[in-house]
Amino acid sequence: MDGIGDVTVGVKRGSDELLSGGMYNSTSSGLSSISDATSNGSDSKKLKVDDRVGDSSPSRVLHIRKLPSDVSEAEIISLGLPFGKVTNILTLKGKNQAFLELSTEEAAMTMVNYYSAVTPHVRNMPVYIQYSNHKELKTDNSNQSGGTPTSNSGDGGGSPSSPVLRIIIDNMFYPVTLDVLQQIFSKFGTVMKIITFTKNNQFQALLQFNDPASAQQAKVALDGQNIYNACCTLRIDYSKLVNLNVKYNNDKSRDYTRPELPAGDGQPPLDPSVSVALGKDSNSLLGKIPGALNPLTAAAAAAAAAGRVALSGHSGASGVLLVSNLNEEMVTPQSLFTLFGVYGDVQRVKILFNKKDSALIQMADMNQAQLAMSHLNGQKMFSKIIRVAMSKHQTVQLPRDGLDDQGLTKDFTNSPLHRFKKPGSKNFQNIFPPSATLHLSNVPQDITEEDLRVLFSNSSGTVKAFKFFLDHKMALIQMTTIEEAIQCLIDLHNYNMGNNHHLKVSFSKSTI
Repeated sequence: MDGIGDVTVGVKRGSDELLSGGMYNSTSSGLSSISDATSNGSDSKKLKVDDRVGDSSPSRVLHIRKLPSDVSEAEIISLGLPFGKVTNILTLKGKNQAFLELSTEEAAMTMVNYYSAVTPHVRNMPVYIQYSNHKELKTDNSNQSGGTPTSNSGDGGGSPSSPVLRIIIDNMFYPVTLDVLQQIFSKFGTVMKIITFTKNNQFQALLQFNDPASAQQAKVALDGQNIYNACCTLRIDYSKLVNLNVKYNNDKSRDYTRPELPAGDGQPPLDPSVSVALGKDSNSLLGKIPGALNPLTAAAAAAAAAGRVALSGHSGASGVLLVSNLNEEMVTPQSLFTLFGVYGDVQRVKILFNKKDSALIQMADMNQAQLAMSHLNGQKMFSKIIRVAMSKHQTVQLPRDGLDDQGLTKDFTNSPLHRFKKPGSKNFQNIFPPSATLHLSNVPQDITEEDLRVLFSNSSGTVKAFKFFLDHKMALIQMTTIEEAIQCLIDLHNYNMGNNHHLKVSFSKSTI
């Protein structure tokens, strides 16, 4: 059903190296982060594809069609990232198609079911997703890093007198880049060189300090630590090597003592003036305390992993969104605050005075803006499909004193309803795409299932299913459509149920 004949595909890329170029190439730049492994003719392989079109049984491998010709891997992966771990990707050059492999069949089914109701868009173009006839992607695996050790042995088990560490990332739910490793390990000394590669389907790295003492300190402090919340665990050992020979400075290898090294074939050159805007606030990848890791929130991690990270000096890095095709008869700043607040802390909302079907929404940071854009672009709000894009505005301006803008602009900076202001909040762990099933919390003990069914039915549409959790303080409620669920969330999040019990509503990944 994949609709294509025999094709030549590139090397296998697990989640460890899928997005390693995403820190340098924003998805709007038009630059692909895909390195063309077939250019030398040595690392390609024919993949047999059944060209029948029709219904196929569920598979964790999905076939994506009608992609833009210059689409990047980061953009393709961002389609699947909200549903689970992406374990492999194959882009079919010249055919505008790709295969995406998820870690489980259940994750793939969730993704297909979701996108059957909401057409996914890449660069404002609709793309089509279906199950592949393949149950897994089997392609050549290749180490494309631009560096080699000066010894044939790259295994651990070396002496503490070595300045070189071997790093393995376990439970790698989000991709880890070379720059992230550099930021973490540079807290313990001067990082001279890094080489990243894949071995036994695991992301690994060799990292060289300027002295063995720094390597020892880093190993003691970081071995067993998580980079992100409950995932990406560092396993560190001493390498038998004492020196790394780095040939290229790119997204797979780096010699920080030789910035003049070439990027290598098929790799974008590095701009040393470009720095990733991380580690500067409470949502940073890395903690500010030397020697400590500040786990990244799930929201920011999802955005970073999808290659959607703010680059200093780049346009559109302000966290302001432009939302268009709104229902101007019904939309309000409050309704936009509530919906977009599912994915970040909305600071300000301005419905445009001369174009009331459009609005500017300022999120707390770029990561939250990208997350909201990826989840809400193409969704239905008040019966209209909204479009969400990054704005060139740096901030949303408030009206001048004494100027009446008819209530079109509202400042939510100090709102008590922000979901993500509290560090370590569980809300970070419960961010999902819009779905027909809603998660309810803070339900009063005296409220019955019938009470909630009536409340949600009166808001929008029909309640299809309902389920209380054991403690009766939380519940799942399933509406007939995603649009109905969005409407209910807008209407009923923070709804006063009596005795100062305010209902909390969010999207759920579960079905009833």
